[in-house]
Amino acid sequence: MLIRTGDSVEVIAGNDRGQKSLVIKVDRTTGKALVEGVNRVKKHIRRSQKYPQGGVLSKEMPVQLSNLKYVCPSCGSATRLGARFLADGVKERFCKKCGASAGQIAPAKAAHATAGAAKSTKTTKAKK
Repeated sequence: MLIRTGDSVEVIAGNDRGQKSLVIKVDRTTGKALVEGVNRVKKHIRRSQKYPQGGVLSKEMPVQLSNLKYVCPSCGSATRLGARFLADGVKERFCKKCGASAGQIAPAKAAHATAGAAKSTKTTKAKK
């Protein structure tokens, strides 16, 4: 689940197929995302103090994350996201088509640094 709040996504399945919009909220437990202007339903509201007029309210419902594709800002196409470690051990998201970075996932860890950086930390520990 590499899609985050604020990402630009394209709907690839359902009635709103082909529509591009922004992610408002992501629910990791259910695997769904609330996307702006997508999967709108009509909800009938009874008159109350909060809604004195009552009537029909149009609201967005969550969409399954598997039905969304990330839209890369650098290449402009809908693509899958991958995760990789950089040389300094930072984990980041990246576009599978153009290889551009899509933001950091986790901070740097020495265990995930490349061989050159890892050796320097191991040799200093061994000398002590």
